Amino acid sequence: MTEYAYEPVPGLPEQLPPGESVLWQGAPRWQSLARYAFHTRAVALYFLALVLLNFMWKLTDGEPLRAAVAGAVWLTILATITIALLVLLAWAMSRSTLYTMTNRRLVLRFGVAFPMAINLPFARITDAGLRRYADGSGDIPLTMEGPVRAGYIVLWPHAQPWNYWPPRPMLRAVPDAAEVARIFAGALLAARTDLAQSVAAQGPADAPPAIVSTDPATVILPIAGTTLH
Repeated sequence: MTEYAYEPVPGLPEQLPPGESVLWQGAPRWQSLARYAFHTRAVALYFLALVLLNFMWKLTDGEPLRAAVAGAVWLTILATITIALLVLLAWAMSRSTLYTMTNRRLVLRFGVAFPMAINLPFARITDAGLRRYADGSGDIPLTMEGPVRAGYIVLWPHAQPWNYWPPRPMLRAVPDAAEVARIFAGALLAARTDLAQSVAAQGPADAPPAIVSTDPATVILPIAGTTLH
């Protein structure tokens, strides 16, 4: 039995209500999570530079070659342990995370020690982004209308870096990110259309906010009338 055996539907804390259906489910790719969230490559380069500098410093300081090699070996062992722990943490977070997209909302279920699930209704999503990586995985950060109940520390690493207040929830390191963005854009468009029809049936009112690009550093990906940037 796993820590998520209690879930009536995988990734969801309760059964879906009538009219709601699952469009997509996925988890972060642990290799991408390790590289882009835990920066294992940068950590490895840091230790490599540290080993080389320490080695050269000992030699130029007049210490014997054996002492310089010993120092390099100990730093290499420390680097290996550090990177292994980061990779293990990325694997554990990937294993405990499941993103669920329905025709009405996104649900982020995550937590290694303290599992939790966060509902993100489409009606509150005002902006979405797509950042793709070389391996095909990518991040989809979201901007929410109104407060986000979970703080940045609680959401991390499922939050966009350097956006502390308000935090931006994010689908992190999802495989085949372009396809996930396509499904997401279609679901958002359908939800906005349903909302517009509902508002029109009730009388004139302001249109729901458009999902538009606000960050010129990210990729523009127009899909089915909805813009993911």
